[in-house]
Amino acid sequence: MESVLFDKENGIGWLTLNRPDTRNALSSDMMSNMQQKLTQIRNDADVRVVVIRANGPVFCAGHNIREMTGDHNIHHFRNIFNLCSELMQSLHLMPQPVIAQVQGIATAAGCQLVAACDLAIAEQGARFATPGVKIGLFCSTPMVPLSRVIGRRRAMEMLLTGRFVSAQEAYLWGLVNKVVEVEKLAQETKAWAEELAQHSRFTLGFGKRAFYTQIEQDEATAYTFTKDQMALNCFAEDAQEGMSAFIEKRNPVWKDR
Repeated sequence: MESVLFDKENGIGWLTLNRPDTRNALSSDMMSNMQQKLTQIRNDADVRVVVIRANGPVFCAGHNIREMTGDHNIHHFRNIFNLCSELMQSLHLMPQPVIAQVQGIATAAGCQLVAACDLAIAEQGARFATPGVKIGLFCSTPMVPLSRVIGRRRAMEMLLTGRFVSAQEAYLWGLVNKVVEVEKLAQETKAWAEELAQHSRFTLGFGKRAFYTQIEQDEATAYTFTKDQMALNCFAEDAQEGMSAFIEKRNPVWKDR
């Protein structure tokens, strides 16, 4: 059984975690497979938006604990977390927006995966947690994107208690953008992805890079950077086409450059 599936349709790339028997735990094999596919998708001109979803009742239960127990040297553990960190960072380096479609639970590195995506949608019964503290393994790498998305106080609450957070709490805290009925999850995700896929691939990638660059800067530095980005963006063919189409009251024809 292939651990990660990929297919694409109408500008949307669907990346599916496919190990429901292990609750889609992020084994080394699955992470390597995901990274390989993300690299391919990144350079695929036909893909404007990526959705990460999962087969089975659980989105992702975090790392495969069986790989992390037993008589291993420190290099074994470092390899696991190097793989994971590179995978999570690659989501921000993708030119396409990445949406997490969450059902069931997303715990530990699974919660990290949700936080690392650009956007997230969850069904009403979904739950999120960083429960490593309960088994003596603090969720240090999950806290990197989590603290940046929901803030220090909420992140520390999740990390120190390990308790589950409901979909509604996750929405209020900013971990997910939308909460929908479980039977509408796939439909709502597709509609959202289709909406984003109408935009210029160039503009989406340009804006995403700018966002993650400025978000960690102080206000003055961010303005210095983004005003230059706006000026550069104006020179792009798609920007000129989009503005002309707006003036002429017609639909733009993107060239993705």
